[in-house]
Amino acid sequence: MLETVSQGFQAATERLRGVRELHESNIDEALSNVRMSLLEADVDFAVVKDFLARVKDRALGEKVETRTRDASGRTIKTTPGQHFVKVCEDELIDLMGPVDTSLERAAGATSIMLAGLQGVGKTTVAAKLARHLQKQGRKPMLVAADTYRPAAVEQLMTLGTSIGVPVHIGLEGEAPPQICERARQRARSEGHDAIIYDTAGRLALDDGLMAELEQIKSLAAPANTLLVCDALMGRDAVNVAQAFSERIPLDGVVLTKLDGDARGGAALAIKAVTGVPIKFLGTGETVERLEEFRPEGLASRILGMGDVVGLVRDFEEVVDEKQAEADAERMLKGQFTLEDLLTQLRTIQKMGPLREVFSKMPMFGSMADKVEESELAKVESMIHSMTRQERNSPDVINKSRADRIAGGSGRKPKEVLELLDRFKQMREMMGSLGKPGGLLSRIPGMDSMMGAGTGGAMDPSALLAGGPGGLMPGMPGASAQPRSVRATKQRKNKRQQARKSRQKSRGKKKKKK
Repeated sequence: MLETVSQGFQAATERLRGVRELHESNIDEALSNVRMSLLEADVDFAVVKDFLARVKDRALGEKVETRTRDASGRTIKTTPGQHFVKVCEDELIDLMGPVDTSLERAAGATSIMLAGLQGVGKTTVAAKLARHLQKQGRKPMLVAADTYRPAAVEQLMTLGTSIGVPVHIGLEGEAPPQICERARQRARSEGHDAIIYDTAGRLALDDGLMAELEQIKSLAAPANTLLVCDALMGRDAVNVAQAFSERIPLDGVVLTKLDGDARGGAALAIKAVTGVPIKFLGTGETVERLEEFRPEGLASRILGMGDVVGLVRDFEEVVDEKQAEADAERMLKGQFTLEDLLTQLRTIQKMGPLREVFSKMPMFGSMADKVEESELAKVESMIHSMTRQERNSPDVINKSRADRIAGGSGRKPKEVLELLDRFKQMREMMGSLGKPGGLLSRIPGMDSMMGAGTGGAMDPSALLAGGPGGLMPGMPGASAQPRSVRATKQRKNKRQQARKSRQKSRGKKKKKK
């Protein structure tokens, strides 16, 4: 997501690494990288020009505080480069914000009309919004008002059935405005407090489409009109949003397929050009993959700093809190099995595409594009090929068992042994962290927390990174070689050093003679 933009900001940060003072020449050099990446990301030129000017003015005009205090009150040092990053973050938030994810109510119900061109994902977004409202304890109803696209009604009915939400369909020959009007009356009589109108799209903007939407607004009176835009359209998405907003008052934008767009021009420019806020991001195909738009979260991810708040929200969606605490407590006692690992892998999969999960992790965000989704399936297949005893007691797995597991999972015995080696290292590390006097117990206030567990889950990168069987080969902090291989290399190095020492000693004796 947004790799093109991120690369420009990261290159600018690298240029300013180690500089002792910000001045016009080094700021201009850094911003040249940002300018290029924004234009490549299909951001409107006027938006780019204004953004860069504001960043430059603030970076040069504000006093750089070399010492500041963090949230806990500790004094920390900051550099001119870090000041530049903070300015960029603030300006990105201003460019995309402010935050406005509220949905208006009218007559006691939240009513939403979705508009947009054909193929942008309106029907899927309708179901995602219904699921979003359902999680808030609401009773939504979907309205199939797209009578033109083949199978549009059937698609919405299938999605509605999957989440237990009723779908209102029109009578034969009934026009979309009348379908929506009758659906509104039905929702009121059946006690639905949320209604979502899935309207038809066109391949291009035309008067017929606009006239139909205006009629629906007049008869159904939706409290919210949201435009659905495809992020892959780039600058065209901004142009479409501008054209819609000139004919129909819009309350917000739902941006889809942002996870498949390396550029991200629409996300950065749509608010600045149209004045219409982005309310939701649609990522992935499942009905669960809709998130409220947080400009600060996206800005942080663009700058490679992750999005902890977004990650925690995703985690809370799929994890039982009490179970997570119990798991964390056992892990910190070193009581962690491959059965537990399998549960953790399934949790990660529920949180969404693996690259997206890693992009929200601080320090790992810039490496998210290196994550291979298929590697998670490989690790899972190896664990699935183990017996229950082997999962609960990995130490019993010898060479013959590793051969059998490899054959059952379609992997190599070497990959099975590498997985086991990384698992044992992580288990030992977690056990040592949780011991009295261990690293965690030295953190102020952590002793009292240890008794009740940390309430979190393991960092999967410690196990799944590095090596052919890992998710991110070469990730810092993870060994790319099994312990046995490292031990062999260490012994070899010692022998070589001893040999050199003996040769040196012999040379000295010859000189004396």
